[in-house]
Formats: sequence, structure tokens, C-alpha cells
Amino acid sequence: QVQLVESGGGLVQPGGSLRLSCAASESILNFNVMGWYRQAPGKDRVLVAEITSDLRTSYLDSVKDRFAISRDNAKNTVYLQMNSLKPEDTAVYYCDARRIVNVYWGQGTQVTVSS
Repeated sequence: QVQLVESGGGLVQPGGSLRLSCAASESILNFNVMGWYRQAPGKDRVLVAEITSDLRTSYLDSVKDRFAISRDNAKNTVYLQMNSLKPEDTAVYYCDARRIVNVYWGQGTQVTVSS
């Protein structure tokens, strides 16, 4: 069973930065795409950023130029660097890994942006 463990969330002031990590229990080269989603209270889970095995990336419009997704295949880890954070970025952030028809999820990490 694939396990994904997120870390790096926390409380940060507006304008601050956080880096989220998602560590996989197996080689991330086994997955076609890895991504970060977020879910705010009372809202649907939405895709924030994703990265393919050949390093193509895509982003939610509202985070372009502020967030950056990257991967370290040697560490089996995907990162989400979040800069210039806004209160509306507050949510639980989830990592996912996709392999053909299978999707695996982490348990989520809370990000709160507040002064």
C-alpha cells in the first residue's frame, strides 16, 4: 500500500512563506503525476499544483507566480514552495500520487495564514 506523508504546514503571517513536503513510501518515478490539493472549510478540494514524471507543471491560477512545485526523485519527495501567502490560502493541503487509474492520498497538513 502506497503511503504519502505530508509535512511543513503551520501558522504563518500574510506575506510569509512555507515549504510543504510529501514523502512517498516508494519511488515517485512509479507515478505518472504527483500533485498538491487544498480544501478550505466548507469548500471542495481543489488542485493547486501538479508535476509529471517528465517535470511538466501546472498551477491553479490564483497561486501562479507565488507557489512552485518540485520533486526530488532520489528522496521520493515532492515539495510545494509557497511564497507571498494570503489568508485565502488557508486550508488543509493534501498530496496525491497518480498511477494509471489509481490515486493515492496523504493525510493532509494544515496551513493557516493569519496575522
